[in-house]
Amino acid sequence: MAQISQYVTLSIAGEVLALPVDRVREILSPQPIARLPGAPSRFLGMIEVRDRGVPVLDLRLTLGLAPAEMDENTRIVVVNATIGDGDAPVGLMVDRVFEVTALDGDALEPPPEAAVGWRAEMIVGLGRRNGRFVTVLDFDRLFGTGELGLFAA
Repeated sequence: MAQISQYVTLSIAGEVLALPVDRVREILSPQPIARLPGAPSRFLGMIEVRDRGVPVLDLRLTLGLAPAEMDENTRIVVVNATIGDGDAPVGLMVDRVFEVTALDGDALEPPPEAAVGWRAEMIVGLGRRNGRFVTVLDFDRLFGTGELGLFAA
């Protein structure tokens, strides 16, 4: 697997996660979200970014974690997601964004086979940053069209 050299590190439920920096478009403070009736619980609604509607996903719920109240550290990370045959912007509600950084070492470790409380199928692997594990998310699974996809119930 080709290694990505830079990641945006963020926090969900006290855990450090990473997204490839080349997929991140921008990082926003929380803003009003237009809710859509009948949408799955992890789909929070729509926001406007540069005159374009962008869906917002609660990353906690997507990963099978409990929801949390927003606070001064909450951010919306707008990423380029591959959905179907093209790319589209998608917002991810996260607890906190730390930094853009390289991970220690040259390779990611495979995800654990027994991941209690996690949706392990959404993990590409584990890296380390300053001696602490960092979970690198799998974009293809996170935004795919199957059971794990953006608008799956």
